[in-house]
Amino acid sequence: MTTPSVYPIAIAGASGRMGRMLIEAVLAADDCRLSAALDRPDSPALGQDAAAFAGRRSGVTIGADLEAALAVSRFLIDFTRPEGTMAHLQACVRHGVAMVIGTTGFDAAQKEAIARAAERIPVVLAPNMSVGVNVTLKLLQLAAQALREGYDIEIVEAHHRHKVDAPSGTALQMGEVIAEAQGRRLQDCAVYQRVGHTGERPPGAIGFATVRGGDVVGDHTVMFLGSGERIEITHKSSSRATYAQGSLRAVRFLAGRTHGLYDMFDVLGLR
Repeated sequence: MTTPSVYPIAIAGASGRMGRMLIEAVLAADDCRLSAALDRPDSPALGQDAAAFAGRRSGVTIGADLEAALAVSRFLIDFTRPEGTMAHLQACVRHGVAMVIGTTGFDAAQKEAIARAAERIPVVLAPNMSVGVNVTLKLLQLAAQALREGYDIEIVEAHHRHKVDAPSGTALQMGEVIAEAQGRRLQDCAVYQRVGHTGERPPGAIGFATVRGGDVVGDHTVMFLGSGERIEITHKSSSRATYAQGSLRAVRFLAGRTHGLYDMFDVLGLR
């Protein structure tokens, strides 16, 4: 894949909260061009200008024709639902379109399918595209290595009332980073639910707590609780704009790559 001077980008879920933020970011970037805007076939936004929500004209109409959208695009940014993203992924493979995936809630089989597709096209897959969140993940990696013994670990996350998966993809990624840094697997030590007589906290557990309500964009706190001290590492999002800007950095990273599965650590050089 040759590197274009201007990146033609299609946006999936164009009428959603994140889709609109992505459209604004693309229109504001000098090196990006909105090539297509996609939504569900039953969306009331179909036929509207993609920037109408902002009182602007982009010259791109929101449509549901995936094949036509990808035919004029080099990149697709997708923050939709797992089932929709998987359909978009196969179309991207057919068209040789690079993909930036911020969708969360994939099961093991879907993650494997994404990895197989990445053998043919370049993909950035990250549950959180925020630069700040990914720097936080790096800090958690360092903390987990240093606090391997004598500290209990708890992850608390809060999101808006409309979020449909729990724990959040970012919280799960935090758990995975911590577990890997300590030479463990998250599935062997995660505790997702506590109710009734639970007994004492199992040694080495990584606990998760979920809050849903209001319009919280995304708050995550990881606690390392020792005897006589507690270390908390927190990231709070006040705007989805951070996710959009991170997504554009992912697009720029993928330019010129022919295949491969990457994450934001790759994009930001945090390996």
